[in-house]
Amino acid sequence: MILSNFHTHTTFCDGKNTAEEMVQEAVKLGFSQLGFSGHMDPDIHMDTDAYFKEIKRLKEKYQDVLDILVGVELDNMYDPHAADEAEYIIGSTHFLDVDSEIPMSVDNSEEMLKTLCEEHFGGDYYRMAKAYYELEARVYDRLHCTFVGHFDLIVRFNDSMHFLDEEDQRYLNPALEAMRYLVSEGVPFEINCGAYNRKRKKDFYPCRTLLKALHDMGGEIFINSDAHQKELLSAGFEDAAQAALSCGFTYTNILQHDQDGKVILTKRKLS
Repeated sequence: MILSNFHTHTTFCDGKNTAEEMVQEAVKLGFSQLGFSGHMDPDIHMDTDAYFKEIKRLKEKYQDVLDILVGVELDNMYDPHAADEAEYIIGSTHFLDVDSEIPMSVDNSEEMLKTLCEEHFGGDYYRMAKAYYELEARVYDRLHCTFVGHFDLIVRFNDSMHFLDEEDQRYLNPALEAMRYLVSEGVPFEINCGAYNRKRKKDFYPCRTLLKALHDMGGEIFINSDAHQKELLSAGFEDAAQAALSCGFTYTNILQHDQDGKVILTKRKLS
């Protein structure tokens, strides 16, 4: 059973619960590790001083019952030095590099996605997806992230909008090219349960087709809930583990502190 999560949001960014409420839920569930990952991106301006101070306080308060890590979810279009105090970094691509007065995210709303595509990609969703994956391919080079967050976020609204065919080579080829490059750099990918948990998407990120390709390329995984509320802190883990096993994975990665307080990467067998 998976008893850890490294993609956790709180009221410091767009979460519904305080950091301490998330910790208390993790203790209740019997977690071994809990990693916080406050947003740092062009659209969410977190009070980083207060964030790091509070997580440090919680680490000390709960040190006998839970291994707490402080990370950030750093967007591909944001300043990488914003995460200098973090123990780990989730490298995520929410925004595209377009000339716009406001940051244009692929997962904000259907309306924003449509505007983004029409105004900057001539209404061609395959062209927009290609631009997304070209940017996604650079996430490790730009951020030196610990793992890649929700790799195929570009299809966040595809279940409802049906703007492209996820099995079409016009979509798959740029995605696989980006994935292959990131795997070659040795960076793991998360299986992200967030949209699946909240009934916003029928599958995880990455989808089964891409997850199988990730395994065949020799890639590695984390399994995370992307929880924005305490009730979903461990939601989807069993289904995600079964999806990983069906694609050939036998273990997931875990972050934890060693006896010297250094964050190390270990592996946990899936079952």
